Amino acid sequence: MAATTTLTHVIDARTGRAHLEFPRLVLESIKGPTGRRQKTFTTERVTIGSGDGAGFKLDDATVSALHCELRVVEEGIRVVDLHSKNGVRLGGRRVFEALLEPDDVLVLGASSVRVRAGESMQRDVSARTELGGLLGSSLPMRMLFDWIERVAPTDTSVLITGETGSGKELVAEALVALSPRARQPLVMVDCAAQSDELFGAALFGHEKGAFTGAAGGIGAFERANGGTVLLDSVGELPLSLQPHLLGVLERRVVQPIGGAPRPVDVRVIATSQRSLEREVNDGRFRADLYFRLAGVQLVVPPLEERAGDIPLLVARFCRELGLKKPLPASVLERLFAGHYPGNVRELKNAVARAAVGVMPPVTGRVGAALSTDEPWWPQRERALAGLEFNYLARLLEDCEGNMSEAARRSEISRVQLYALATRHGLGGKKR
Repeated sequence: MAATTTLTHVIDARTGRAHLEFPRLVLESIKGPTGRRQKTFTTERVTIGSGDGAGFKLDDATVSALHCELRVVEEGIRVVDLHSKNGVRLGGRRVFEALLEPDDVLVLGASSVRVRAGESMQRDVSARTELGGLLGSSLPMRMLFDWIERVAPTDTSVLITGETGSGKELVAEALVALSPRARQPLVMVDCAAQSDELFGAALFGHEKGAFTGAAGGIGAFERANGGTVLLDSVGELPLSLQPHLLGVLERRVVQPIGGAPRPVDVRVIATSQRSLEREVNDGRFRADLYFRLAGVQLVVPPLEERAGDIPLLVARFCRELGLKKPLPASVLERLFAGHYPGNVRELKNAVARAAVGVMPPVTGRVGAALSTDEPWWPQRERALAGLEFNYLARLLEDCEGNMSEAARRSEISRVQLYALATRHGLGGKKR
């Protein structure tokens, strides 16, 4: 199969099944203390760093533990600096995020790494548009569903990252629901709420009289024995408390305060709003704890990267609110055109306000002025998703929902047209 440099979403015109086509990433150390080393990767994201858990490890003290990340995206291969101490240089310039050309060389500290696209590969995209409490037919969401389906049956530790309101807790619940531990206890620990005095007792428990006022009790790991511990907001955990957590993760043994060690059988899932890679490089989070938690890292896409899911989400929220009449078209248009820094949670609040007559503000998706204060890619995504939705909605209205007629007019195959309409929550007659 010929090499490609982009991540491509392909819909089989015969079967209607979707899959991803993307290159194997080939990284080669060509200069520096590591010497000559080459490795090929079959995932869309690869970290480069000096830490033991980095995907491509460099034996270079001038390279951060998690120096940068390579991502195969629809525009090509993108490099993202993870707040490294010595930066990422490309073509003699420092870059924080950039698209790479074939055979570009990244300079990281004293090391140089060549990046090229190897032979292309394919993998299926989940056919689901709903998983547990998660909803979405966009490519980023169905890629996330695919990862959840693959990781859930294992005992691998999972780190879930994403912006506030994006649905990290729902991802954790889906992982548990699809796992062999689904019927066993799920115990959540809010790491942001822990203090030095209470953290040991919260995780490990304590014996009666172990400290002043101690009545005795078991901790989260023992209560979850056989099941799952969810460490919520693990990025907020103070540095002083992180060795305690690392110890139990490494040994799978808890020692209640004032008691004897006890083995536990738990799976660990953690969530973080913060970029833990940056926290590691800034010295606020232990690298060994990060690598222990991030057996697999799942990134929940922000709403701006899956704008096509907004109609589906609005329809769900309207059903949950028990609305007997649909919202007016003018209100729906404003909801779809909105900008939601609080992601799905903010959209849900906007729908609730619209249901009682509070009109959403006009923020604009298609035709809105571009802002140089915001990166290009989110604005491009919103504009394209808005254009796609508006065109399909008008097309299906003009064709009275007849997919065959709509396909003829638009010169889009009927299978692909139906997939696009489903993605945007637009109905249609299959004839």
